[in-house]
Amino acid sequence: MFEYRSEPVVSRRLRRARGIMFGVAASCLLAGCGSTSGGLGGSSASSDPSPSLGDRFSQLFGRNSQSVGEAPPPPTANEPTCPAVQIRSGASTYAVGLPGQEASGSNLRYQGTITRTARDCTLSGNQITARLGIQGRVIVGPAGAPASVDLPLRVAVVKEGVNPQTVFTSAYRTTVQMSGSSSSVVFSLVAEDIAYTVPPGGDADSYVFYVGFDPQALRPEPRRRAPKRH
Repeated sequence: MFEYRSEPVVSRRLRRARGIMFGVAASCLLAGCGSTSGGLGGSSASSDPSPSLGDRFSQLFGRNSQSVGEAPPPPTANEPTCPAVQIRSGASTYAVGLPGQEASGSNLRYQGTITRTARDCTLSGNQITARLGIQGRVIVGPAGAPASVDLPLRVAVVKEGVNPQTVFTSAYRTTVQMSGSSSSVVFSLVAEDIAYTVPPGGDADSYVFYVGFDPQALRPEPRRRAPKRH
């Protein structure tokens, strides 16, 4: 059993100072200061502290890779309409704190942030299959991150309108290996199992790819009850 001991004043001040320093460092990392950047089934994922991961991500999707907030290019003549990617409101970051503590300030262990998305679509008969890529960073907080972290993500295809309709949705989980000498690590995930029927008429313009962190994806699926024996 652990013995509780009061934290010295000096130690508390140090942790508060680290929290402030983390806030400044996180803002700088997400803005690209001093850096160069080029689960579940149906996805591929990778993590790498080096900038080469960004280059590989761009090579995989080419012109269809954009920074968050950047508009995608228009489709080519031989390319089916591919919905734009948006980050679900409130789901652009994923913060984890010390057990039982709020994930902020000196209690923050790490924070994942989405910085780039990509997508491409393929038409086959009346079916559209798509790949959707998510790239971001995991930033180490003042409380220190573990050797590896799990990031829960969700991808959905939604038909927007007066009554939005979810056409496809799936949760994904990727494990990111943290580097002891790095304050942030790049990660990427590619969802490759997206499929839906070609939208009728002009409905294609109302379709949107939504991505974001979803903590529910880390919860184990409920066990199915075995059938009763008679």
